Amino acid sequence: MFNTVHHYENFPVASLILPRRLREPVRHIYAFARQADDIADEGHATPAQRLAQLAALRQDLDRIAAGETPGSPVMQTLARTIRAHALPIEPFHDLLDAFAQDVVKSRYAHFGEVMAYCRRSANPIGRLLLALYGEQDRRAIAQSDAICAALQLINFLQDIAADYARGRIYLPQDEMEKFGVTESQIARGDTQGTWWPFMRHQIERARKILAAGAPLGKKLPGRLGLELRLIILGGETILRKIHAVAGDVFRQRPTLTPADWPRMLWRALRAK
Repeated sequence: MFNTVHHYENFPVASLILPRRLREPVRHIYAFARQADDIADEGHATPAQRLAQLAALRQDLDRIAAGETPGSPVMQTLARTIRAHALPIEPFHDLLDAFAQDVVKSRYAHFGEVMAYCRRSANPIGRLLLALYGEQDRRAIAQSDAICAALQLINFLQDIAADYARGRIYLPQDEMEKFGVTESQIARGDTQGTWWPFMRHQIERARKILAAGAPLGKKLPGRLGLELRLIILGGETILRKIHAVAGDVFRQRPTLTPADWPRMLWRALRAK
């Protein structure tokens, strides 16, 4: 259920738990996100070239919205999915905005900026899943946004070292300064001094945001609700693992292991 793409590993990718009718459209949404993510991060293109390729995807979205046929096979498949399920175009544009932002922005002054990024990079996935399921309740959307934002924050904590290697830090700069955490400390993988209090603050906030959205996992019925409860439990598990190593995500990146799944599934089934 969890895949290896940097921004999307804490989201479902057409797992067997999802209702069968949702698996194919979810795969098509993922393929779009994967393509855009690779444009922003992979290879040796210049920033201008990356932005131009993302702009081409945006033009294809405009063609889809206008009822025209986009150019690439991936976008043609996405067009059929969007039309078949009456999906909104805006979340796809938001995703492209996030990937374009990754090309040009590498530091975040405060938590508000981080959350603004999450609204474009993560929340659209949850909103598209709700749209596929036909769920338009405003509270459900708000809870989905909380879950997605929390999962993105958790991903940031998992990938502090990997993001720094890409030249990015998604941790709020003002909070780093408040706790006395420096970029050179991240570069060294140094967990001494105030690193743990700083990370504990990040963990506790992400946990609260995840908990704010958690009731949605019980509200949604059937296999979609089970899938969502598993995703939430996965996020909680990663946070516990980061906490257990006092925030040292440099020596070993906290991930879900095969041993985690039976307990998570048992808890997800009991929580319905």
